[in-house]
Amino acid sequence: MSLFKKLFSSEKKESLDKGLEKSKTSFFNKLSKAVVGKSRVDDEVLDELEEVLVTSDVGVETTLKVISRIEERVSRDKYVGTEELDRILREEIAGLLAETHTGNATEFELPDSKKPYVIMVVGVNGVGKTTTIGKMAYQFEKQGKKVVLGAADTFRAAAIDQLQIWADRVGVPLIKQKMGSDPASVAYDSLSAAVAQDADVVLIDTAGRLHNKVNLMNELSKIKRVMQKVLPDAPHEVLLVLDGSTGQNAFEQARQFTKATEVTSLAVTKLDGTAKGGVVIGISDQFRIPVKYIGVGEGIEDLQVFNKFEFVDSFFSATS
Repeated sequence: MSLFKKLFSSEKKESLDKGLEKSKTSFFNKLSKAVVGKSRVDDEVLDELEEVLVTSDVGVETTLKVISRIEERVSRDKYVGTEELDRILREEIAGLLAETHTGNATEFELPDSKKPYVIMVVGVNGVGKTTTIGKMAYQFEKQGKKVVLGAADTFRAAAIDQLQIWADRVGVPLIKQKMGSDPASVAYDSLSAAVAQDADVVLIDTAGRLHNKVNLMNELSKIKRVMQKVLPDAPHEVLLVLDGSTGQNAFEQARQFTKATEVTSLAVTKLDGTAKGGVVIGISDQFRIPVKYIGVGEGIEDLQVFNKFEFVDSFFSATS
């Protein structure tokens, strides 16, 4: 149990467990059917396990890696009982996630070396991008950080209005222009205001359109270039928000955005409403980009810092 020692508060762990309940129940229902009547992990069980992982939205490539790791253990240990499968799965998937996630953060953190720290948030419309920004702002503000929001999604009036609601709710300033304005101009104003106000962090919302990848690439590149006129190393982080409930579609969104811009971190939302929580494992592994945040509920506290040990412990703890 040392690998899975409790790092979260009991409230956060309870929220995580509840948020992953549908994914966990679905997974273990499939797994129990796969091993029924079997006492040892053999080729037939591994074939069944492969199907369970794929249908749990872990993804084919990542599933094959997991199966390969388990095959090595079975070969090495000679005999592995099916009752040990839960523990082995936890250990091997934690090991896989550790290749992308080197830290063990449990709280919202900002590097001391960058001020203001600039996070450009990307993702298609409807994934929970604006809500994620609002919840991040709340967490940073709660820590006493000075936060500035930038409404650079100027193609939808609703996006600006939604961000204003969050800014008012959290009590932080929002830099905005009218709908249809140049997004790069809003980003420039946001960083200028953040510097003038000695802010700790700037969260820049961007338009979420994938209908033309070339336009998206050009727009995001322009926003970056204009921000660098204020802060030469901005943005310090590009956070891609994905809707976990879309399963394999989230993989495609990740593929498109990583081609359009350099994505450095991920947030996977809406995990509480779906049985597709395995997508977190697959996306993290396949794109070699760390998942930084996960959304496990609608409450303002339900955006959590992703911790690989706590996630795996919640996902692969057998239901009672």
